[in-house]
Amino acid sequence: MQQFDLIVIGSGPGGYRAAVLATLRGLTVAIVEKATWGGCCLNRGCVPKKDWHHTAHLVASSKAFAKRGINGTLSADIQGAWDHQHKVVETVRDSYTDYMKRLGIAAFHGTGQFVDAHIVAIDNEQICGEHIVIATGSSPFVPENYTLAAGRVLTTDDLFDYPPPAGKRVAVVGSGVIGTEFAFILSQLGCEVVWIANRKPLAHSQFSQPALKILYDELHKLGIDPRTHSRAQQVEVLADAVKLTFADGQSETVDWVLLGSGRRPHTDKLSVEAASVALDDNGFVKVNTYLQTSVPHIYAIGDVANPCMTANQALADASVAIANILDPQSHKQNIAAVPELVYSAVELGRIGMNEDDAEDAELEPAVGFAAFESNPRALGQDDTNGFVRLIADMDSGALLGAEVVGSEAGEIIHNIAQQFGRDDALARFAGMFYNHPARTEEIQNATETLANKWGLAEQVFGA
Repeated sequence: MQQFDLIVIGSGPGGYRAAVLATLRGLTVAIVEKATWGGCCLNRGCVPKKDWHHTAHLVASSKAFAKRGINGTLSADIQGAWDHQHKVVETVRDSYTDYMKRLGIAAFHGTGQFVDAHIVAIDNEQICGEHIVIATGSSPFVPENYTLAAGRVLTTDDLFDYPPPAGKRVAVVGSGVIGTEFAFILSQLGCEVVWIANRKPLAHSQFSQPALKILYDELHKLGIDPRTHSRAQQVEVLADAVKLTFADGQSETVDWVLLGSGRRPHTDKLSVEAASVALDDNGFVKVNTYLQTSVPHIYAIGDVANPCMTANQALADASVAIANILDPQSHKQNIAAVPELVYSAVELGRIGMNEDDAEDAELEPAVGFAAFESNPRALGQDDTNGFVRLIADMDSGALLGAEVVGSEAGEIIHNIAQQFGRDDALARFAGMFYNHPARTEEIQNATETLANKWGLAEQVFGA
């Protein structure tokens, strides 16, 4: 039986990063994957979705091209978009697997199952690890009354695993991040979207009402309005369509349905009970702040243990788990320090607390705000919707959280994340040197506004 310092079960962003980090630190590592190398994020999640989002953003932006002296409009074809993302995914996957080979990571293709707390079986082979990281990710949730049907009722996994089905009238089900992103994306890829949502989009998120208003307004301008408080009571898969009937008796007939209704932790066939690894009532692997399971040498990271269920969180978890394997209980998970992003008609990014969180923690939040409406770079791009908001503690001036809305929010929030958690984060923002003109300059403007409005000049400027 082969012996390893570490066995990683699952090759998504968390599992891959854990394997790479451990190998770079001198551990012998095996990684196990039952399906396609790269897991959900690479093959049917954030990588292909962001490829599609870029295409959708180009199409949406083209509606304002005329005032720039650019003639004509753009349109997109979903099959062509699918082909493009497929090539991107293949390129990334080839690079990914090649790097693992060059590092000497032992790759096992098959279903990993615990035999005991140190031994993992992969089909007819067994390997032994001093430490084990569970990184098996999640699976799409299929809501009540829906039954998956090829080419008619799909999950997002199906959408990227197979070429898109025929027909342009699509029902997108879900009001969370997945539904909010795909309602926009598919509408710009040539589909007629019927958006079915139990509640207003992102209603349960931590994004502020000003952020959500900008999102709703932009979606509305593009003719994308959710049918809220709606849930299909009956779903009929017909020969060439799907008929959805709602509680009020109304119905919608579409060519196909995309379920964007969330995901559930994936522990099927893992046999966690053989290793005495505990699950909670929702099926997540129970972990402590060091990401140890109920068995201290077994860790769990990413979607299978982290309810946030994002690749960002999985990557952060991997760093924490490997640090603790090398130096036990030296690093704690900090979910609030990991950026949260939504890629829809506008980009939304946030980190840390919002005002409600701060007040619940008995802190007094101070807010600094800077809009893109007068930002030279945004004006030059004809894309001025959005802002940067910083939330600080009124007493200490410590940065508690931040929110960015608008183009490049996903990149701008990283500049804030680099300083998040530092006592002098605001002072660093104020003292940084920025490219001009740039959207990032609004970080400095929001900092200066916050200092001036709330009397925090001493904490921010040191005077």
